Amino acid sequence: MKAEDIKKVCVVGSGSMGHQIGMLFALAGYQTTIQDISEESLENAKSKLEAIMEKWVAKEKISHERKETAFSHLAFETSLEKAAFDADFIVEAVVEKLEVKRSVFKQLDQIAPLHAILATNSSTIVNSLIADATSRPDKVCNMHFFFPPLVMDCVEVVMSDHTSEETAQLAMEVCKKINRTGILLRKEISGFVANRILGSLTKEALNLYEQGIADYKDIDLVVTKALKHPIGPFALMDLSGIDVAYYVMQQRYAETGDPEDKPPKCVEEKVKEGNLGRKTGKGWYDYQTEKKVQI
Repeated sequence: MKAEDIKKVCVVGSGSMGHQIGMLFALAGYQTTIQDISEESLENAKSKLEAIMEKWVAKEKISHERKETAFSHLAFETSLEKAAFDADFIVEAVVEKLEVKRSVFKQLDQIAPLHAILATNSSTIVNSLIADATSRPDKVCNMHFFFPPLVMDCVEVVMSDHTSEETAQLAMEVCKKINRTGILLRKEISGFVANRILGSLTKEALNLYEQGIADYKDIDLVVTKALKHPIGPFALMDLSGIDVAYYVMQQRYAETGDPEDKPPKCVEEKVKEGNLGRKTGKGWYDYQTEKKVQI
């Protein structure tokens, strides 16, 4: 298969990553279906995209016509069978849990055309842990978008020992088509590049907080003022979802068995309380009075 043969795209999962990834493909002209088992989640995804695109039109980032064209390329579907049966390229963006992803890929392998590429948006889980749930490991890769996908210009494309060169190059070509900078990693490592660096910073920030060295607000302030990061580690956890960070830490701990990789109590407490950051209105910070559309 060549890049120009990719016409139809399926994005599995309509959450904080999935719906924006879907819009990236739609803006690039691909016939795109965003699939989720929850009708409510799909309605929420559509409303969020409409709000974001209206804001882009108001700011003259895109024309009204381009916005309308993008939505004409976009469909929302609860049935995985209907969404994936004729897809040429599929991006999975479900919860960061290995067993869930393996289940999704097993289903996709049975539904999708034999030529279809199956990419996981996982930010930590290497695709070789997922690919053997399919009969096409050569067509499986990581395609890690960064949050929020409609803003962040980077995608980590990761090969396993089984990923074919054709699959990797197709994924890289797709990155160009959707106007994103693809970075190809030919060797797997948990967390890839960005999250290994970010994870080390976040782990130390949480350690300093739990030791009582500094308050989370002050840690964020030091990182933004002294290190010139655009956002501090605690605010970033709120932005991407504290539950996402928690699941990533759980997966790393499951892989290494190192107590140092186990999610700290303060993060576990936030998840149990349901205070997951911006998407719930409260995390480390309180966003109850903030507007919902941030992009």
